[in-house]
Amino acid sequence: MQEGRVSPWAGPGTREAHRDELSTLLGRVARGDQEAFEAVCRLVAGPVFGTVRRVVRDGAQSEEVAQEVLLEVWQCAPRFDASRGSAMAWITTIAHRRAVDRVRAEQRSAERELRAAAHAVAYDDVVETAEANLEAERVRRCLTSLTELQRESVTLAYYGGYTYRQVAALLGIAAGTVSTRMRDGLIRLRDCLGVTR
Repeated sequence: MQEGRVSPWAGPGTREAHRDELSTLLGRVARGDQEAFEAVCRLVAGPVFGTVRRVVRDGAQSEEVAQEVLLEVWQCAPRFDASRGSAMAWITTIAHRRAVDRVRAEQRSAERELRAAAHAVAYDDVVETAEANLEAERVRRCLTSLTELQRESVTLAYYGGYTYRQVAALLGIAAGTVSTRMRDGLIRLRDCLGVTR
């Protein structure tokens, strides 16, 4: 154990002396005494880190929060009031509050990311639907540029799922005629839609 650091398992008399020493040191820190602040850090670093680690769990984040706590102790030392409780209780309260704040901030960040991801998926769905609707409208417009026989043949084959022979039987014309009309119709559709080979 480092010299000047009192074990947390020390007897009651030693704890009272430790408590008084920490309170005195905080008074000096309140007046800007850097050596007193270093002494406070040596005395409370372990308990502060332990308090933070129990709440935050993550080691790296716990170290960051513990540093923030010590900085707050330096900045807020003038607010410490020994009549309202011990210096250690005041410091561990700051540590616990900072740790809870970090956990809540992480939860809010994770929730924001989930909401953003859900929104992005919904946005992508809307975009895809709009693009599909526009494409369908272009195809419908181009289908009107075909002859009636070409349009019927293409529609039955591609949207109805019929073969050339089935289309020929449905329309009552020769399969060769259907094949020719479909080929011509598809070429016109390709040109209308601006599709390149």
